[in-house]
Amino acid sequence: MEKKYQAFVSSTYQDLLEERQEVMQALLELDCIPVGMELFPAADDDQWTLIKGLIDDCDYYILIVGGRYGSTNKDGKSYTQMEYEYALSKGIPVISFLPKDADSIALGKTEKDPDGIKKLEEFKKLVQQKMCRYWTNASDLGSQVSRSLVKLIKSNPRPGWVKADQLPSENATQELLELREKVLILEKQLNKSNTEAPSGSEKLMQGEDIFKMNYNYEVWAGYDGWKAKSGILELSWDRLFFLLSPLMVDEANEPTLKNSINELIYEQKKDNEFKGIPKGDLHRPKITDSDFQTVKVQFRALGLIEKSDRKRSIKDTETYWALTPYGDHIMVNLRALRK
Repeated sequence: MEKKYQAFVSSTYQDLLEERQEVMQALLELDCIPVGMELFPAADDDQWTLIKGLIDDCDYYILIVGGRYGSTNKDGKSYTQMEYEYALSKGIPVISFLPKDADSIALGKTEKDPDGIKKLEEFKKLVQQKMCRYWTNASDLGSQVSRSLVKLIKSNPRPGWVKADQLPSENATQELLELREKVLILEKQLNKSNTEAPSGSEKLMQGEDIFKMNYNYEVWAGYDGWKAKSGILELSWDRLFFLLSPLMVDEANEPTLKNSINELIYEQKKDNEFKGIPKGDLHRPKITDSDFQTVKVQFRALGLIEKSDRKRSIKDTETYWALTPYGDHIMVNLRALRK
């Protein structure tokens, strides 16, 4: 959507005709809308009310200071200074341009009244407390305004103005509102899926329900060689997930998961079933392939894990598994230490 910015140009008038023309041209070349009420006599309250309204409508305020203080109100303050102070009070971005060499200004364009000279110097000191630039002639001023305003627009963007036919239609606005409502609904559903089990999973074994895990191992039987044996380890689904879930925080392949289960079986059985068997006489237990597949499918059905689709090297043919957001939530609840 193409946007135009409106800039209020404030200055004394008669002494800065050429300079104002350069500034107006620079603004138009930037596709800005120049506004300057100092072209009209500002001698009463009604005119001042109009000026304030125009400043309110502007995106930026440009002040040009020359050699004159300008016409004043009944309190002796120039309308140029009143405009400047009003723009500051309204939070409108202001940039000021002061003559680089005040002594080089033509005599006919300088303040002659001692009181006016004093007030002009005080006004300059006030202006220099904010962002300002210095100009040498009308052409230089136009260039200074052009470059400075481009930077100001980038650093301090404002609402600006657009053509009425570029504004969203009533139907488009309604469609945007409906789409926003749909986004909010989807976000709520996503947040819910992160902390709640999938629908229907309440019918599945989980939590403290016991899983009877089958495993195989071999024991050296002397002259008879290696003798195949089997056993069963009973443990809860929570206990099994407690063990495996940290491995899948950043994904894990199936051999890694199998090895962790096998290690768990050995640790659970080493003080009874495997007690007294020398290390060299025992081929450590391994979960049956059927039960490993059951574990994998069960966790997947409970919404705890998902197959990874991360791209890997051609040589890596393993299957990788990762926690779902819900699985991560359950892992934290199981493993995080409480006071």
